[in-house]
Amino acid sequence: MGLIEIIYVVVGAIIGAASGYALHRYISSKRIADANELAKRIVEEARKEAQAQKKEILLQGQDEIFHQKRELEHEFKERERELKARDRKMQEQGERLEEKLEKATEKEHEVLAAEKELTRRERHLADMEEQISSRIDEQERRLQEISGLTAEEAKSRLFEDIESRTRHEAAKMIRLIETESKETADRKAKEIIANAIQRYAGDYVGEQTVTAVTLPSEDMKGRIIGREGRNIRALEAATGVDLIIDDTPETVILSAYSPLRRQVAKMALERLIQDGRIHPARIEDIVRKCEQELDVQIREVGEQATFDAGVHGIHPDIVRLLGQLKYRTSFSQNVLQHSLEVAALCGMMAAELGMDIKKAKRAGLLHDIGKAVDHEVEGPHAIIGADIAKKYNESKEIIHAIAAHHEDTPPKSALAVLVQAADGLSGARPGARKELLENYVKRLEDLENIATGFEGVAKAYAIQAGREIRVMVNSDNVDDDQTYMLCKDIAGKIEKNLTYPGQIRVTVIRERRAVGFAK
Repeated sequence: MGLIEIIYVVVGAIIGAASGYALHRYISSKRIADANELAKRIVEEARKEAQAQKKEILLQGQDEIFHQKRELEHEFKERERELKARDRKMQEQGERLEEKLEKATEKEHEVLAAEKELTRRERHLADMEEQISSRIDEQERRLQEISGLTAEEAKSRLFEDIESRTRHEAAKMIRLIETESKETADRKAKEIIANAIQRYAGDYVGEQTVTAVTLPSEDMKGRIIGREGRNIRALEAATGVDLIIDDTPETVILSAYSPLRRQVAKMALERLIQDGRIHPARIEDIVRKCEQELDVQIREVGEQATFDAGVHGIHPDIVRLLGQLKYRTSFSQNVLQHSLEVAALCGMMAAELGMDIKKAKRAGLLHDIGKAVDHEVEGPHAIIGADIAKKYNESKEIIHAIAAHHEDTPPKSALAVLVQAADGLSGARPGARKELLENYVKRLEDLENIATGFEGVAKAYAIQAGREIRVMVNSDNVDDDQTYMLCKDIAGKIEKNLTYPGQIRVTVIRERRAVGFAK
């Protein structure tokens, strides 16, 4: 290659480089201009967007300011109304206080005027009292001069005279009133008895007609009730006893008036609990067996009672009724035990009197036989017992003694009186009806002390096992009318201070004796 070619190549390279540089510069300037234009557009759009956001923010702020302004105005109006209401109340209270103040002022003036008037009256009364006191003293001096007695002596004589007259008049009036009241005594007595029955029948029935059966667990109650109550219905139907299953833990209550039915139900229920098989068919079978067993036990108890009393030849049905008395109580005293005691007492008294001992024991043992069926037959148990004895061919003396032991029939034989006395002794002896000997003796002592504490009483005796108190009075100090008053006073004090079963008869005796000597 020649020099010229090399020059051409160099020149061409230089020209190419220059043209490339110019082209690059042109392209670069073009790009810069485009970039500047883009930047201007972006800045312009950003400025517009910022202006829009600024306007929106300003509008939101104006809205918030407007809402706050409305809320503040509303709150201001509410407070303004409250303040106006308070102002009105304050004004009204002020007016009322002013009225009260005016009234209080008026009352104060009235009170002051009343005090002045009272002071004036007190002074006037004081003057009058002084005048009256001086006059009374003057009259007393004149009376003492006339009568020759002091004021205290005259008062005591006057009071004694008034007291004596008043007591005699009161005694006569009381006797007259009680004489008139005897016409209505029967009706009043029936009313009192009816009220007593109404008040105490519920408690007595609850105590005497309920038996509790203990269960091994609470789960047993559900088994006794059975599905839909069929077991409990079957047991009630078979025994005639109401089963009460309540919240009492591990206990079932059997309720029935007849103690025999309760005993059958108790035996059957205990046996079913022990056996564990409780269903209607099994219940009926167990109840039937228990009735048979109880009937055998009752006969054995009756036979044992006749053997213990030494009485033989009694009809088997009466023996069975005697056995039933084991499940009967009277004033918490077992009737069968009471009958055995009466038989023993009748035998001892008959031996002392030379009467027929066997007949006396027989009458004493059978005297309460009517109580075995008195809940099934109407009438007094003495009459019911006499009818039973007559039915089974007992002797007329035995029948009469049974009927007359509570005076439902007047006693007409020594045997009837004997049974009556033995019955009273057995029921009234200490301990027979849950009364301790110490309490019994103390009650008798209290009775006598109450009676002897009255003026004019000479002696007092508690008799009839504390059912009667006999009071002997001094005839010189107590007259007939005072005797009547004394009887009432003693009875009233006994009712107030003592607690006792039944009633206590108070008998006041005034006896005047004239003693002379023939020489």
